[in-house]
Amino acid sequence: MTISRGASDELSETQPGTATLTLDTQDGWLTPGNPNSGYFPFVRRNAPIRISQAVMPAHVGAAPWPLAQLGDDFDDEVIDPTLWPGTYGAPVETGGRIRIPCVSGTPAGVQSARSWTLDESHVAVKASTVPAASTSATATMSLRVTSTTAGTRLAWQYDAVAGQLRACSDVASVDAGATVLTYSAIDHAWWRIRETGSLVIWETSPDGWEWTVRRTLATPAWVTSQQQQVELAGTRTGSGSADYCEFDLLGAAVRPRFWGVVNEFPVEWDGLLSKVSVSATDLFKRLNKLPVLRSMLGMEVFTVDALTGIYSFLAAYFPLAEPAESTSAGSVAGSGIGALASTQVGVGGGLQFGDEGVPETAEPAVTFTPSSATAGRYLVGDMGPQMASDSTTWLPHIQVWIKTSTVSRAILGMHDTVLDHQLVLALNASGVLTVETTQDGTALTVATTSSGNLADGKWHHLVFDGAAKRVYVDGAAVGGPLVATSTQDVRTLYVGGYRSARLFSGQIAHLSVHLATGPCGAVYAASYGALTGYTGEPADSRVERLARYAGLDSVTIRGTTHDPVASQGPGGSGVMARLREVESTESGHLYAERDYYGLAYQSRDLRYNPSPADEVFTISYADLEPGLRLADDDQKLVNEAEGTRPGGATQQVSAPSSVLAFGPYEPSGGALNLLKTTDLKVADALYWLVSRYANPAPEIREVPIEAATMPFFLDILDADISSYFTIFDLPPQALASSARVTVEGYTETIKEQSHVIQFRTSASARDSVWILGDSVYGVLGTTTRLAY
Repeated sequence: MTISRGASDELSETQPGTATLTLDTQDGWLTPGNPNSGYFPFVRRNAPIRISQAVMPAHVGAAPWPLAQLGDDFDDEVIDPTLWPGTYGAPVETGGRIRIPCVSGTPAGVQSARSWTLDESHVAVKASTVPAASTSATATMSLRVTSTTAGTRLAWQYDAVAGQLRACSDVASVDAGATVLTYSAIDHAWWRIRETGSLVIWETSPDGWEWTVRRTLATPAWVTSQQQQVELAGTRTGSGSADYCEFDLLGAAVRPRFWGVVNEFPVEWDGLLSKVSVSATDLFKRLNKLPVLRSMLGMEVFTVDALTGIYSFLAAYFPLAEPAESTSAGSVAGSGIGALASTQVGVGGGLQFGDEGVPETAEPAVTFTPSSATAGRYLVGDMGPQMASDSTTWLPHIQVWIKTSTVSRAILGMHDTVLDHQLVLALNASGVLTVETTQDGTALTVATTSSGNLADGKWHHLVFDGAAKRVYVDGAAVGGPLVATSTQDVRTLYVGGYRSARLFSGQIAHLSVHLATGPCGAVYAASYGALTGYTGEPADSRVERLARYAGLDSVTIRGTTHDPVASQGPGGSGVMARLREVESTESGHLYAERDYYGLAYQSRDLRYNPSPADEVFTISYADLEPGLRLADDDQKLVNEAEGTRPGGATQQVSAPSSVLAFGPYEPSGGALNLLKTTDLKVADALYWLVSRYANPAPEIREVPIEAATMPFFLDILDADISSYFTIFDLPPQALASSARVTVEGYTETIKEQSHVIQFRTSASARDSVWILGDSVYGVLGTTTRLAY
């Protein structure tokens, strides 16, 4: 297996992470389209793939050993008699697992020697195969830590008949207070019992990396006073077919190395041999293939339901941004809602698509120009039976943008087929927003909000919350709950008037209907910030917003310095391009996580002034693989930088002494276009770049390590982008006896008993900033770079 992720250096963008795996597929299980494969039909392109390294512990020193040192990968087809001196019921090692029979009336299992202790330690195992319930009275598999008293033990126990997983602290083989979980083959794939801080903790994990606490208990006295025995067991009682349970990777420490999707499964043959060379790419592949974004306003409509915290969804979205020659408007929500047709009322008046729309969106709007309140054109459509059904089950919420100078007009309305249920949003004679409703076909009841005059020729964002019966205008609630009643079975939708009257004069844009189980209006109201493209929001919030646009639940933010960023309102570019704009503006680092389906974003201050406590490991030069090199060239040299911001000045920062010595060097991409909100922040960003690279010191850029041979293997595997480590005992020709480096990326090659990692690094000192009076970071003229 070969995995590559990160960047080539700190001035380069993080590239999509890749993995290649050459696997034996003589059984045909990895042949695409093979219906006899145990993986069918998931041997296909874009199948998710995760690679993890399981590091097995070794017990050192004299007994008793901490249980964290008990490890067995069960890979050699022979039960280790030293680790497992007690076996019963004919367990065997096969296929890289220990298989324990589950035969009625014949308990089976393996037992360790009583030479281990759980005190401030832990034991973990993967429950690979669980027994079937069949027709048995009981069928179980268990991980047990036993005391010297029979029946007194800590255990995880799976009960196949009940479909339950139990966290037990047995006394006399019984625990009335056991925590009982409904078993999940995914969530409960790994079991762990650990003791720390006078507590015993039972945990489960889907992958051996991320653990969930399921039970805690004050540590029984025997845990700290006795040596324990570990037992893996299977049982069956009553009738039922005999089968088995299987455990694997006992004591393994798991470290994720890659999360991505498969590009291809090319199968090759050489005689009777068959192999597949799988290639995969991380989350960046998907992000780079996403369609270009709509405006931020449009993307908020599509994705804001992810923020409501309750069940809510977009039922209809009419951007009303059709070309000028259009005569109807469609929904782009993908729910099958019918189009709205331009409909004539009386004689005269008009309706025009393609006019200038909401600022910052670069998307047009529809303009209504009636000759009177009863003569002109508006939009009418049948939203269909699905909307009628859904609006009876869930509560409707409406968003819409309007711009008008005319009072006493209807903005929009909807009703069912017999007019029993009606809802109208309108402006009264004072231009104040009103909500009109009926739920029994009687005259409309009018509720007046405290919106003030909205017929002022400006764009306004309106939200109607059908659950809270509350209205929001331009991000704020306008009055308390209204008398508006619920609407049901709504099918017919009017935009720009209502039932041939009160024809709207002005512009309407971005009409959306959301359905929800409860109030969501306050969440939708926050979309008013799209009017300015969310100018001024912190960079971390912008990254999270863009991640939401990409369909990601969250993004991990690391670091604390996040400047305000300018608008990215208009659409037309992809989500990765926009994320890169924020990354370069903030001198941050964006990359795909290696342990789950998500993004990570690091602010620049994460790298300020690393200390020994920040290092993930230290390593001697003698323990490195051949190939360490000190680089001193002009690869990173930058002594002149020009930059600007949206609507701001063009500025330049230079280092005259560097220009004199080396000639002018600009950033590789030329002038910088930064999403800063002030000219001062642009100047700060340019200074930060030039101050670090006007005369970069010699540095180590590649560090090769055979990690599998190191006693601190796990620490090496913990190193990720922006991690630090120190190389000590460098050769006498080096500038110093040690060097601290920052990880920018790495390529690792994993083989049997080998794990070579080629770290791509930079000099950590380059990110140091001034600390007044500090003996290291306050040396005048040496480490007095101002923080940015």
